[in-house]
Amino acid sequence: MSKKAMEMNPAFSAEVVAEPGGSHLNSCFSCGACSGACPVSQAIPEFDPRKIIHMVRMGMEERLLGSDMLWYCSSCRSCVFVCPQDVSFADIMGALSRLALKKGFVTPQQLVEKGKAAQVQRDLCVSCLTCVRVCPWDIPKIDEGGFATIDVEACRACGICVAECPAQAIVLNESEDEKLIAACGA
Repeated sequence: MSKKAMEMNPAFSAEVVAEPGGSHLNSCFSCGACSGACPVSQAIPEFDPRKIIHMVRMGMEERLLGSDMLWYCSSCRSCVFVCPQDVSFADIMGALSRLALKKGFVTPQQLVEKGKAAQVQRDLCVSCLTCVRVCPWDIPKIDEGGFATIDVEACRACGICVAECPAQAIVLNESEDEKLIAACGA
């Protein structure tokens, strides 16, 4: 058996479909509308939604889930509005992100480092509940000690809590896609 054949996981596509957000993967007929509307793919040519869906279908699990490319999606949802099949590529990227976490291709701490999740600095948190009130996805919670915590796996890295925290206790690192876009513009 060739090395390439051993790297393929024929069940990978079914795993993605089984994840929340992955259910419409098989509706994609590769028209490329998502790729044309994606602002990230315009700045970072290696990030191509159509190519990513093809990689899922080919079973390229390790190559995709172990790649930084997986974290370039900014979840802007531009792809969702142009898709004639309602595939919702942004949701598929969420499913892939969850699989990468579940399978150990990335850790929650690495997500924070990559700028894909915010993190509360406990020593600065004043328990004001601002983050809890402003988060549109109800991600920040107050723990038993009375301090804010953020579920890294659920965080969308939108930066709202970071901007609104009066104690500046919440940090969000510059994301990989922001770094690449800045480098392209330099």
